[in-house]
Amino acid sequence: MTSLLELKNATKIFGGGFFTKRETLAVDDITFSLEAENPSMIALAGESGSGKTTLSRLLLGMTGPTSGQVLYKGQDLKNMSRSERKLFRREVQPILQDPFAVYNPFYKADHLLNVAVSKFKLASSKAEAQQLVEEALSTVGLRPDETIGRYPHQLSGGQRQRVMVARALLLKPKVILADEPVSMVDASLRATILESLRTLNRDMGISILYVTHDLTTAYQICQNIVILYRGTVVESGDVDLVIKDPKHPYTQLLVSSIPQLRGVREWENEGEIRSLDEAGDSAGCKFANRCPSVMDVCRKEAPPTFSLETHRAVKCFLYDDKPKVENVDIASTFVSPPQ
Repeated sequence: MTSLLELKNATKIFGGGFFTKRETLAVDDITFSLEAENPSMIALAGESGSGKTTLSRLLLGMTGPTSGQVLYKGQDLKNMSRSERKLFRREVQPILQDPFAVYNPFYKADHLLNVAVSKFKLASSKAEAQQLVEEALSTVGLRPDETIGRYPHQLSGGQRQRVMVARALLLKPKVILADEPVSMVDASLRATILESLRTLNRDMGISILYVTHDLTTAYQICQNIVILYRGTVVESGDVDLVIKDPKHPYTQLLVSSIPQLRGVREWENEGEIRSLDEAGDSAGCKFANRCPSVMDVCRKEAPPTFSLETHRAVKCFLYDDKPKVENVDIASTFVSPPQ
């Protein structure tokens, strides 16, 4: 069975050129696939600098891998014809973090929607185009009469972000990559935007890759989760298993650092994670210098991936008594979405 969207042993390295000798390994040998038959919501989580955005940019074709492949319906993106790439651009849509930066302030907000309709020839008349735009706006909880004709600065951050969701919806994509879509909107609007994404997945069969540092919202809306640390997948699988009972020391620290509602601000010192600047480098496990459970072998060898249960894989020597998995596709650890 051909996957819809796939990374095969993808690695991305920045730098190392004439002007910049220092290299940064942003994505380290990751294999990951999305199935066409089982659209699901997958969280890609980790702190800043973990490689989340680079991984999503690889899947969007916005940057190419240093080694490995990015495939859509079995075809390498770099070998696509112009017409094939246009179809890929339609069926794999981004929703970016900053809902203001994507707008041209000299154009009205609905210009983005009208351009999408025109470019992909979605309507045969102006009346049909207008109807498509209004339906898309209504689907994401916006009133067309209060949105159409207004400039970006006349809309709130939440409204601008929902216009971006509406644009993606217009094209009837098969995959949406949402990169921190609620990080720059008010808390009161986050639930609305996240519910819009969940509706697209549940009712329209669109796979959602939700890129976030917020484990709370990842747990609320996703079925599966991938935890990244410095370009490496350290834990993946069923979101219930990973969040409720994290196994990798890094995931444990991430979960323990989620603020709890208390009368005093004790959470500020909980689950403290050293910064990347303090972490340094290790010849073995990338997390060794920050890990509270570090062992001698961790500083000498990079850990393989171990299968802990049906829907969980962890890259950590703490579980070397478990079955080792070679060249694991992250998706093989996922639980199927409810039918």
